[in-house]
Amino acid sequence: MKFLQLKHYPCGPPATPQPHTPLGFPTTIPKPWQGRAASVTPHRTHPKSRGWGGEGGSAALTPKPRRAGIGAGSSDVVRREGTAAQQGRAHGHQYARSAPGCSATQQAPPVLLLCGPTPVIPMAPKGKVYRGSVKDFPGFNASQDADALYNAMKGFAAWFSSMPGLLPAPSPLPPHGSASPPALGQQQLWAQWDGDGSDKDAILDLITSRSNKQRVEICQAYKSQYGKDLIADLKYELTGKFERLIVSLMRPPAYSDAKEIKDAIAGIGTDEKCLIEILASRTNQEIHDLVAAYKDAYERDLEADIVGDTSGHFKKMLVVLLQGAREEDDVVSEDLVEQDAKDLLEAGELKWGTDEAQFIYILGRRSKQHLRMVFDEYLKISGKPIERSIRGELSGDFEKLMLAVVKCVRSTAEYFAERLYKAMKGLGTRDNTLIRIMVSRSEIDMLDIREVFRTKYDKSLHNMIKEDTSGEYKKALLKLCGGDDDAAGEFFPEAAQVAYRMWELSAVAKVELRGTVQPAGSFNDDGDAQVLRKAMKGLGTDEGAIIEVLTQRSNAQRQQILKAYKAHYGRDLLADLKSELSGSLAKLILGLMLTPAQYDAKQLRKAVEGAGTDESTLIEIMATRNNQEIAAINEAYQQAYHKSLEDDLSSDTSGHFKRILVSLALGNRDEGPENLTQAHEDAKVVAETLKLADVASNDSSDSLETRFLSILCTRSYPHLRRVFQEFIKMTNHDVEHAIRKRMSGDVRDAFVAIVRSVKNKPAFFADKLYKSMKGAGTDERTLTRIMISRSEIDLLNIRGEFIDLFDKSLYHMIEKDTSGDYRKALLALCGGDD
Repeated sequence: MKFLQLKHYPCGPPATPQPHTPLGFPTTIPKPWQGRAASVTPHRTHPKSRGWGGEGGSAALTPKPRRAGIGAGSSDVVRREGTAAQQGRAHGHQYARSAPGCSATQQAPPVLLLCGPTPVIPMAPKGKVYRGSVKDFPGFNASQDADALYNAMKGFAAWFSSMPGLLPAPSPLPPHGSASPPALGQQQLWAQWDGDGSDKDAILDLITSRSNKQRVEICQAYKSQYGKDLIADLKYELTGKFERLIVSLMRPPAYSDAKEIKDAIAGIGTDEKCLIEILASRTNQEIHDLVAAYKDAYERDLEADIVGDTSGHFKKMLVVLLQGAREEDDVVSEDLVEQDAKDLLEAGELKWGTDEAQFIYILGRRSKQHLRMVFDEYLKISGKPIERSIRGELSGDFEKLMLAVVKCVRSTAEYFAERLYKAMKGLGTRDNTLIRIMVSRSEIDMLDIREVFRTKYDKSLHNMIKEDTSGEYKKALLKLCGGDDDAAGEFFPEAAQVAYRMWELSAVAKVELRGTVQPAGSFNDDGDAQVLRKAMKGLGTDEGAIIEVLTQRSNAQRQQILKAYKAHYGRDLLADLKSELSGSLAKLILGLMLTPAQYDAKQLRKAVEGAGTDESTLIEIMATRNNQEIAAINEAYQQAYHKSLEDDLSSDTSGHFKRILVSLALGNRDEGPENLTQAHEDAKVVAETLKLADVASNDSSDSLETRFLSILCTRSYPHLRRVFQEFIKMTNHDVEHAIRKRMSGDVRDAFVAIVRSVKNKPAFFADKLYKSMKGAGTDERTLTRIMISRSEIDLLNIRGEFIDLFDKSLYHMIEKDTSGDYRKALLALCGGDD
């Protein structure tokens, strides 16, 4: 008989281990996933059943805790300097566990020797606060839990026995699917039984409140006491999404991942998103356990199956990740960081074509700590984040895989928060993704995921699950979620680090703004005027010709066409277009014919005239225009309506909201660089105003609010980015989150718009466009306004942010959400499908 062995103990040998089977189970208990009894021998055996269960195994080797603190991802790094002994301690031992009697400084990494695969049961690393939402149940008793589950599922026996004229139901019930009642009538009743007698609440309460290790022990106890497979019984008693969730919880993590990958590549087609999610996010140890579990369960080689089902560079990167050979050294060489950043730039942006092999090697092998510094260096030398280069140089599933790797390197919690959001947003729910993530992260980093989710999407994960699911399925998911962050109103360190990194990226990125509409080559204003006149002359109107001409000319060229049309025909082109077109298309085409300042002035006038005020439009325009644009709008407004914009804003709004708009309407924002000393003082004012400062201010409330307003409305964008970084370091809160929590109404919306515009203006507009089209109905006014106003400024950037944020192209969403000639014109302005 072979034993579980731990070697290399600096503080003496451990207690004598208990004998285990080749898979780590005590020799007297069969594996819980087998449908029949299995003889246990000291030699390796494979379960033939395709049912899935788990094993207890020993405590898992777990990652050392990552350094905490703002900016730890890039700057708090062990440099390759110092003594050889220091380098040796830092090198090569990412996984560690204290031996008995060892201190943290004495511990050495144990070597785990098994005769078969042992799945990792997630545990908190020594010295790190546990960040899972599911913990070991206190006072756990596997036998009692097995009894409780058996009683919760034996409703069939009571129902069956109560039927008149039938033989007693078999007791205990045979494993579902392996036996049937003796008579035809009983067999039919068996088939008709829908499991309504099972106590689903009792099942979900028990299983979701036990850790994975405890669930495995329950499986063993259930088979020992009743001779039945618990997972098979659960599959029979439960149905649909709830059944998939509960059964997934019963599997050890490695076997659960193996089952997901098997399903992803089985049959016709491949679920590439599932492959990407699992292989891009797992640690080396988790990958090794996954490969072993796949071999154990299916008697097949995982790498061979993936190679047979994928192709190209996508396949090559998956194979690299499957090796589980990512470097795990905390020690980072600055020279190698610079070289890798340079190699990536030369392999993509500076090369005719792309050297994909260089991307695969660096992103597939280097440590996360090293790659974070490479990404920072890449941004410095290229002026753009690595993600943008990947989108430009790579394509298809390979592009998606590399982006997932980058996201997991930056923040695994943020990656999964984004995956969860996309699984539930919009119509329909991607339940497989939702189940897979909620199960796999429940004992690893669910609390971190919740925090990032709340920060990024202004809604708690708990509430989104609550709104998007139902029944026992919802109850079980909420149990795994572990709490509602909207109720707590908290902002946590992980979320603060994510927010800080986003502001840091915003501060150093060199973004080249690009529109989708460019001046037409070989432009002929008189020729275009003739085409337009012909399109509107006689019976009917050729809308296609009008769209083709006006969406492919710059605004300056359209102004020339206006003059040429009047000179040639003595007619007003705007009046002719207005009489020939109608509806949404007319508004779009007429908007294109105005200058940007005239168009903004007209939109602002519509927002304030008549009954009611369109505050959203006022905020969108006033919070996003620069000084020159504001000055031009003021002039156009005065010329068109013989009133000042400031007077109309003042008469139609009130309170602090009015003060914000009037301040923005002056166009007095500073345009200089950041001032570090002033940024720290400004951050104090922001913190005091939002009641997040450690020290009370001597200023009155009104004075603080005035200074706060002045900072957000008059400081330059580079300066404000530094202010908001200082604010996070000072308070451990993100300014946008704090504003949303502390303020309300139009004032909150205006300040949030300013903050988001400062952070990433294209992303702000991408979000506005998405909201204009999601759900039932379309906000055509917002859609038209943004497509016109940004078409020559940054619509190409907006398209990039849109697909990154919402996993679909702006072109595709417009195509799906609009129709007719209006759709044709919008798609022409969009300029292409990403």
